[in-house]
Amino acid sequence: MRSKELFPEIEPYDRGTLSVSELHTIYYEQVGNPDGRAALYLHGGPGIGILPNYRRFFDPDFYRVVLPDQRGAGRSTPHAEIQENTTWDLVEDLERLRHHLDIESWIVMGGSWGSTLALCYAIKHPKSVAGLIVRGVWLVRPFEIAWLYEEGGASNIFPDEWERFRAPADATGASSNLAGYHRLLTGADEGAKWQAARAWSRWETAMATLVPDRSAITQSAEDSLALSKARIECHFAYKKFFMGSDNYVLENADKISRIPCRIVQGRHDVICPTISAWQLHKALPKSELRIVADGSHSPMDRGMAAELVQASDDFRSLST
Repeated sequence: MRSKELFPEIEPYDRGTLSVSELHTIYYEQVGNPDGRAALYLHGGPGIGILPNYRRFFDPDFYRVVLPDQRGAGRSTPHAEIQENTTWDLVEDLERLRHHLDIESWIVMGGSWGSTLALCYAIKHPKSVAGLIVRGVWLVRPFEIAWLYEEGGASNIFPDEWERFRAPADATGASSNLAGYHRLLTGADEGAKWQAARAWSRWETAMATLVPDRSAITQSAEDSLALSKARIECHFAYKKFFMGSDNYVLENADKISRIPCRIVQGRHDVICPTISAWQLHKALPKSELRIVADGSHSPMDRGMAAELVQASDDFRSLST
């Protein structure tokens, strides 16, 4: 049996763009077998964009993998734009892309925010989804948002990084940390905007891996994509991710109960604590939950990557 490692690095066989509104155009790429089983990979954030390693969770001889940059993220334009950018805009963009690429149904993989988007897409378009693979489950409920962005949650585990993170928002005098960041990231002061974006990006990067990667933390604060990540994430979080209720996904779990679902969760995920994966699993009795003992938030942790590759291999058996 093949060791479940990431597949070799691969370049897209196709790159394209799709106009999804008068304002937004999304970028997408395809890798693997053009005649293979269609799969969709959804990046996190929202606002992070597709990274090259995301292409490597699927066997390129078997799968046709589609990887889009969501509105405002990566190579989609306009960059870091928050107008006309909601959960439900992104859901419908995926359905437009499926029709554009003449795909009947696809296996959908997403992690962190990508898990939220995958679940919301499946709820709205269950016939389009042949299978779900979700990692680092994020159900965007009020306590999950507060856990990450307000004092008393992740701040208790990373108090040193929290002190750096809260400083820009504290200076605004806003009623909450999230409100302060929203003011900075949507304001006219470009210098303050970039300072906030760098602090926001550093905060999340510091918690992403089991052992904090100091070089990655430093780089995240300097990355040109820090603005789209921080600005769009903050926009979504401040607006409670545009959900119809505080517990939208679990309240609508019956709509996706027949879709095969594999849940991969790192035991030490500080950004998306394991309780959300557990509760999703309980709401979807036919789902399979794999808790990775030495896993954290990053899909690149070895144990996490192995389980995601295993899931895509196992889902080969799903009918087309």
